[in-house]
Amino acid sequence: MKNPFRIFKRKPRSKFRHALRWSFGVATTGLAIIILTVVLFRWVNPPMTFLMQREAAAREGIAWEWRAIEDIAPELTLAVVAAEDANFCLHYGFDMEAIRAAMDDGATRGASTISQQVAKNLFLWPERSWLRKGLEAGFTGLIEALWPKRRIVEVYLNIAEMGPGIFGAEAASQHYFSHTAADLTLSRASALAVVLPNPRERDPRNPTSSRARAARRAADGAETLRVDGRADCFLTIP
Repeated sequence: MKNPFRIFKRKPRSKFRHALRWSFGVATTGLAIIILTVVLFRWVNPPMTFLMQREAAAREGIAWEWRAIEDIAPELTLAVVAAEDANFCLHYGFDMEAIRAAMDDGATRGASTISQQVAKNLFLWPERSWLRKGLEAGFTGLIEALWPKRRIVEVYLNIAEMGPGIFGAEAASQHYFSHTAADLTLSRASALAVVLPNPRERDPRNPTSSRARAARRAADGAETLRVDGRADCFLTIP
């Protein structure tokens, strides 16, 4: 006769299930920290980026001064958007038209939006890899979902590398033109905007003929953006 009072012992959990739950917990916590950090930087100005820290260590210091977007000449904001991401107000972080055009050209030109560049510059590292591109896409989506466009441009103008050891609009304006970013004219703003693809090799004070033409296109594009409404998302204070 079977003992009706026999105690049944629970089988121990498998190591796989335990590891799975632990991994899920770590991933959830990490994602929550990332989201909270992105939310925080909507209102709080971020500290030095990874690239800034690396350059500061290599050069024994960098030039960098944060400025609110209200203290940066709108001519620079317009010229940078015209040169780097003319459809900035029309997309949600990824300019599919620019991506298709880059693929048609054999990927010989970049198609990164300003939002993607902010994601890379603020949260990641400059070296290219599939891992970084994947993380960049995730951060781009979060930034677009949680920040207004005006804040995205403000952060970009403050953390973008604009010369050897020079970061942000204020430091670049002081270094190249000996005045504040608030006093930039459209011609100087356009000359500064076209150094962004290769800031360590380009000087806005001594442009080549091709860069001078690019600066004129950026100036024309800035005026076009102002007129056709594609600047409303970052020039208008919400």
